[in-house]
Amino acid sequence: MEDKTILQVIDTAIQREEEAYAFYMELFDQIDDKSAKDTLEWVAGEEKKHKAFLVDYREGKFGSKALRMSDVVHYKIAEHQEEPEIAKDMKREDVFLIASHREGRSYKFYSELAEMHQGSEVRDMLTRIANEELKHKEKMEYLYANTAFPQTAGG
Repeated sequence: MEDKTILQVIDTAIQREEEAYAFYMELFDQIDDKSAKDTLEWVAGEEKKHKAFLVDYREGKFGSKALRMSDVVHYKIAEHQEEPEIAKDMKREDVFLIASHREGRSYKFYSELAEMHQGSEVRDMLTRIANEELKHKEKMEYLYANTAFPQTAGG
């Protein structure tokens, strides 16, 4: 029974990664800003890597420690900013803020799922994936902050 539950969790995670990839590529197609498009292409590629990892994990190619844990700064910028509506002519910083919100929801999803599997290998794997999503959120928030509030000559 435990193996079936683990497989269901992994299949759900794979589906989430596919949806994230599709979301970013759809957003890519809807905007004109070249720099924002480059960033969306990068983050979509990261979602493809997550899916590939999960598929390999499901097939027994990795243990739960295959993803390394690294320190992530959780700025929580998106939590204090309203998520903008998607529009073709939206500003670059809005694209990054939308991505920040998306990655935050993914982080929350994997973190909550990990909590449901206390003391198991699947919990470790889900915690590591949550950490990867938080790293993406950190990057998107960094890009948002530096685009929305650029450094000026006065400091």
